[in-house]
Amino acid sequence: MLSYQHIYHAGNLADVHKHSLLAWMLDYLTRKDKPVSYIETHGGRALYDLTADEARKTGEAAQGIARVQYWFPSDHPYMRCLQQTHEIHGENSYPGSPMVAAQTLRDDDVLTVAELHPAEHNALELALPTAKIHRADGFAMAHSILPPTPRRGLMLIDPSFEVKEDYATIPGHIKKYARAWNVGTIVLWYPILTSGAHSNMLKALEKDHLDALRHEVRFPPARPGHGMVGSGLFVINPPFGLAEQAANLKTRFDQLK
Repeated sequence: MLSYQHIYHAGNLADVHKHSLLAWMLDYLTRKDKPVSYIETHGGRALYDLTADEARKTGEAAQGIARVQYWFPSDHPYMRCLQQTHEIHGENSYPGSPMVAAQTLRDDDVLTVAELHPAEHNALELALPTAKIHRADGFAMAHSILPPTPRRGLMLIDPSFEVKEDYATIPGHIKKYARAWNVGTIVLWYPILTSGAHSNMLKALEKDHLDALRHEVRFPPARPGHGMVGSGLFVINPPFGLAEQAANLKTRFDQLK
């Protein structure tokens, strides 16, 4: 349960999908002069070195952000986060979703992140010293703090899915989250797998949340035999304009070979 480390996959095409739309949503939420809460259930270390042996071993960043960075203009919220990360930490650094949030949020916004892996948790604390960091099960942490203060905001649920039972239990968690925080934007990231392990989870989620936005992109496997061939986001209470942003991004992914 505690073996997953995102450094092997940081900056891959799923990250591009997830982080570019996350940055856009947070930018949208922070345009209004009211504070927001950002909650993340599985934070990782927040900052990644793409020249690390682990990242080079899989080559996923080389096929991901290094290949498609030109998709985003310099004023895109995602590109602003990338540029800020590079300026502070070097050109080979990459921001995970907690860092994307930290760079987008304002001083009066509240950033709360959970991470259970001990080494990842320690790195997360170093990367985000002003955030509320919990070494805890992310699903339980979210149940314990909802609804948050401030009430406006967004929660990202981004598990590794190494625990296969997550596919079965996530719909129940999200149903309770949405009931407790009916004004919050709740975002689930999930992998699209050749095994179809995500299919029943999505059926349950769509049954419970009829007005949610489901957005998926496909891409070639990172290496022969790799089971992930796409990335999905399931968004409850999507911000206005997200569907259009997501559709535009999908046209880019559809051109990949």
